Amino acid sequence: MLSLLLLHFALAVCAKPLVDRLGRKAFLVLAVAPAATAGWALSRWDAAAGGGTDDWTWAWIPDEHLDVALRLDALSCLMTVLVGAVGALVLLYCAAYFGDREPRLGRFAGAFTAFAGSMLGLVLADDLILLYVFWELTTVFSWLLIGQDSERRANRRSALQALLVTTLGGLSMLVGFVMLGEAANSFRISEIVDRPPEPGIAVSVAVGLVLLGALSKSAIWPFSLWLPSAMTAPSPVSAYLHAAAMVKAGVYLLARLAPAFADTEPWRPVVLVLGSATMLLGGWRALRLTDLKLLLAHGTVSQLGFLAVLTGAGQRNTALAGVAVLGAHALFKSCLFLVTGIVEKAAHSRDLRRLSGVGRSLPGVCAVAVLAAASMAGLPPLIGFAAKEAAFESLLHGTGGAADRWALAAVVAGSVLTAAYSLRFLWGAFARKHRTHGPGLLPDTPVDALPSGLSAAPALLAAAGLLLGPAAGLTDPLLAAYADTFPGDLTGALAGAEKPYHLALWHGIGPALLLSVLTWAAGALLFALRRPLLPVMHRLAWPRAERAFRSSLLTLERVSLQLTGAVQRGSLSFYLGIALVVLTGAQIAVLATERPWPELRVPRLWDSALQGVTALAVVAGALLCLFVRQRMKAVVLVGLTGYGAGGLFVLQGAPDLALTQFAVETVSIVVFVLVLRRLPARFTETFSHRRRAVQGLLAVCTGVLAAGLTWFAAAARQSEPSGPHLVHATAEEGVKNVVATTLVDLRAWDTLGECAVLAVAAVGVTSLIFLRRRVGTPGVVARRQSDAKALVWATPSEEWQQASGDAPERTWLAAGGTLSPERRSVVFEVIARLTFHPVLVLSLYLLFCAESYPGGGFSAGLVAGLALVVRYLAGGRFELAEAAPLDAGTLLGAGLLVMTGTALGGMVYGSDVLENGVYHGELPLLGPFHIASSVVFDTGIYLLVLGVVLDITRSLGAQIDRRLERGAGARPARPPAQEPPGPAGEVTP
Repeated sequence: MLSLLLLHFALAVCAKPLVDRLGRKAFLVLAVAPAATAGWALSRWDAAAGGGTDDWTWAWIPDEHLDVALRLDALSCLMTVLVGAVGALVLLYCAAYFGDREPRLGRFAGAFTAFAGSMLGLVLADDLILLYVFWELTTVFSWLLIGQDSERRANRRSALQALLVTTLGGLSMLVGFVMLGEAANSFRISEIVDRPPEPGIAVSVAVGLVLLGALSKSAIWPFSLWLPSAMTAPSPVSAYLHAAAMVKAGVYLLARLAPAFADTEPWRPVVLVLGSATMLLGGWRALRLTDLKLLLAHGTVSQLGFLAVLTGAGQRNTALAGVAVLGAHALFKSCLFLVTGIVEKAAHSRDLRRLSGVGRSLPGVCAVAVLAAASMAGLPPLIGFAAKEAAFESLLHGTGGAADRWALAAVVAGSVLTAAYSLRFLWGAFARKHRTHGPGLLPDTPVDALPSGLSAAPALLAAAGLLLGPAAGLTDPLLAAYADTFPGDLTGALAGAEKPYHLALWHGIGPALLLSVLTWAAGALLFALRRPLLPVMHRLAWPRAERAFRSSLLTLERVSLQLTGAVQRGSLSFYLGIALVVLTGAQIAVLATERPWPELRVPRLWDSALQGVTALAVVAGALLCLFVRQRMKAVVLVGLTGYGAGGLFVLQGAPDLALTQFAVETVSIVVFVLVLRRLPARFTETFSHRRRAVQGLLAVCTGVLAAGLTWFAAAARQSEPSGPHLVHATAEEGVKNVVATTLVDLRAWDTLGECAVLAVAAVGVTSLIFLRRRVGTPGVVARRQSDAKALVWATPSEEWQQASGDAPERTWLAAGGTLSPERRSVVFEVIARLTFHPVLVLSLYLLFCAESYPGGGFSAGLVAGLALVVRYLAGGRFELAEAAPLDAGTLLGAGLLVMTGTALGGMVYGSDVLENGVYHGELPLLGPFHIASSVVFDTGIYLLVLGVVLDITRSLGAQIDRRLERGAGARPARPPAQEPPGPAGEVTP
């Protein structure tokens, strides 16, 4: 199972090179994966029919009971055969359908193969979370496939519509999965179905959320709007995704969970009512459409409603009929979509009003379409007839309740519509038609020659539907093995209401056969009376899905604009005030309800008088910030409070925290100073007395609350401090630094997530400040020469050399001569030159010695970043580019890659993600050494933090310098002995 999944995704990765080399013949290679899948599933058919299963499990997150669990049983075996066989045939069809010069054919081939692999993983998944992962992968790949022709607006809108509807349903389903897993104390699907949790409000809510996801995926009303719009995709996509694969995912989930939850509210009412409504509305809509693909699309919506009624009814016989219809529908509907693609390719139209006599030009294709449409209408001896007979029989002799009677009436009415639109499809695609105005027949539509092999795939699908009709009994053991999983109290078998039904082509003359004859006759009559009934159809038609989607998006946009205008006022103090009000209100409410103070003990305020003095100095610095009017003074005072907090860490015996605090505070002050260059020197805002009073009250309340929470946390301690346990845990590993060990080993998951957030925040903020790309060599800038109007690329040193004439004399810093004389400080340049490399060495020392001494990747990265900041402050933006010839994005990506690789390495070489490992070795001269995975993980943090500091310095420093130079018309300074340079071009970011 796992090898087949990996084969799909491996071929998907190789799809573009294969298409570039082999052209459309690459689809023949890609068809190997789904064909092998179908062959493997067929080899396990008898075992699955006998109740056997194939299981493969790998512990993913054991503590959370999450596993990569795959399972092949009767239901998943049927779905695997359909997904693999139809997928292989559609890929063979693609080899003849597309041309070698088709735009973005490689991307299409890769997305199609990856979708097939995702669908295979979905039907084999035996874990709720794993099923959700594959569920969303099918959503993403279907979005890519529907929007294949992205230059067309209709394709983009249809892809977005499908993505929004199915993703929102999937997210609600995820919440339901989590609730079900917690209620059942297991996320294993087979265990949940065998031992479902006790009914209750939580389980009912979870079932409702799961139904929301399943119904949205299978386009059940009111989520039907996305499927017809998706017909803008190529015909192979419609044949696979919208007939045999993606839309079956929701039905598959209903069938998978129905044995356990069909009797849980609100399962049966929701499934039966919405399924019946979908079947009737979709079939009625199909009778008035003129586009062949849209006709089939609404017919698919109708059939999906039919499938939802059968698979979700919660009875043994209806479940058997449901999976029989599921298999038959995949065969005939994918065949009809492929036939529609052939007609469109040959006649260059899908409009049935423009097609006439195509059946005489394409008799073979017409014969294939007749077989598939007959199976869709339920005519013998095709598999569609046997499946629909099973549906009628199961609903006729079910539990006998009102729900069964209403469901039977809806299914009969829907079958009448199905027969009618089946005839309409055949007539519209292949028949000769009368003129709308005047007597006589329309001339036959000109038809192009078809590529060889284009009809092979639909012919095989139609032949399968024909052969499986008489051989329906051969499929009965597998289908019955699934249907027998329904408990007796749901099926009514305990009361003798129904007997086990067995699938066969002929069960004799009875009520089910009479109902079939009735549906055929009524469908033929409805098709014959289509013209007189057309006004009625228009009156009873619901609004178009595309119009409803546009109206919804427009309404959402208007509401969002109104809401944004009300809350996003551009005032930072307003945003901060809202956040503090919510924080204060929520915490006060918790304190008022929990009432933690009756058992409080007065904590020790300080361990030494020096701590109290330092705390008072911090408070004094914070209070002085309220009275200064100059921004720089405020920044200095705020920095003093930060350094004071670092001093408290030192006095408390936490050098790691103190080192990190000092480094963070220094970087923060530098960032403040860089930003202040574009702001007035003094605070110019004036506030009313009322606003000052409100802000002051909020500030005091927030401060008192923060202090009170700190006091409560210290006074309400009930358990022993964890510090001694952490010291003991780190000592067992042979290390001494508790803080660094906690960050990179004991709580490495938190560190990995926080580092990812830090990288995303840094990239996002700096990108918002200056719209620029993070690719290419960072030291490369573009200069447009005014005379030639050509873009010339130059390194920073080359740029200022070209602007000043000859290369300047070597100075202490590589680009020190680029600064104007009033901005230069020779002393600063010398200090920067002398301290740069020692500081970098210090950062490496802090990194590699963090196991037993103060340091760590975070503080080491900040120290290395400060070395770059010093180079920038001494020599300007060109000096920063010379000192750091790497792009900040490269460092960010490398850091995340190292951390993620270390995490996965623990899973590969150990048993868990982020499992710690140590390698011991010996070098000839240095002697024994060891390398711990935690140090490698810390190296990733080092690179990421260094990239963050570099990105901020470049964005708030170098970019602002460039803007200032451009605004003032300044150019890099020239050596005094040089002549003034000629006109310089504009320097662009």
